[in-house]
Parts: sequence; structure tokens; C-alpha cells
Amino acid sequence: MPKLTPAERFWAKVEKTPGCWNWTASKNEHGYGRFRTEGRVVKAHRAAYEIARGPIPPRLVVDHICHNPGCVNPDHLRLATHKQNQENRAGARHNNKSGVRGVVWYKASGKWRAQVGHKGKLHHVGMFANLNEAAAAVAAKRRDLFTHSEMDRISA
Repeated sequence: MPKLTPAERFWAKVEKTPGCWNWTASKNEHGYGRFRTEGRVVKAHRAAYEIARGPIPPRLVVDHICHNPGCVNPDHLRLATHKQNQENRAGARHNNKSGVRGVVWYKASGKWRAQVGHKGKLHHVGMFANLNEAAAAVAAKRRDLFTHSEMDRISA
């Protein structure tokens, strides 16, 4: 039986759907696929990008447009800087109690405080009585400031 190439071994571990192509082998604690090749373990989405598109330039990362860490569909992957990758995060941080990225309850005023961090500066968007209004305001501000905030562009 002929030995499989690294690309053949890789694609044998992928379930292709009409949208995401899901990695079916080993994953890390964050849901990113792990692929062993040439004696080392690499993230599966990075391997998929390199197989389909070529080398990843230094200081760039591979960003999931679809926000599915187990997806290895090259059409769902793009090169980005670390900053751009962070702009394209999905949802709020794990410790955010509002469930909305950039919105927190401000007890002193009894309102929702909306703010967006960009290039090391915190942009105050406003205080809102309604969580939905605060969420819409931070999404609009991110659309103004960020170049890679796909979730905010989809919801607009």
C-alpha cells in the first residue's frame, strides 16, 4: 500500500459540509484541530491554509472568518495581523456578565456602559437604559473602528 502524502493524511481527517469543513481528529482545549506532520504538531487550520494557499508569512495569523475553531475550509480562512484577528472575535469575553462584547452594567448610574477598545485606547460609546441599545451602539462603533469585525458587519 502506497504511503499517503501529508496533504492526503490531512484531508482524510476532514468532514466536508456545504459550509465549514470540520476537523475530525485531535483537538486542543479551545476546539482547534491538531495535526502531526514532519515530526511536529501544528494547528489544523494553519496546515489547511498552507496546503491550499502556501506559506504563512511571518507575523501573520490565520483567522477563521466563520468563528468555528474546528473549521479547516480554506474559503473560511484568511491571513490577518494579531490586531485584525482580535477585532474578529465572536461574542463577549468569558467573564462578561452582560453577554454582550463591550457592554457592562454600571451600578452607580443604573445603566449599561458601552465601550470599545481600539489601538490601546478605550472609546466610551455611551450609557444606556436598555441592553439592546448598548449592544447596537458598540457594534456600530466597532464597524467604524475595526477593519475585520465580521460579526458586526453581518448583524448590521
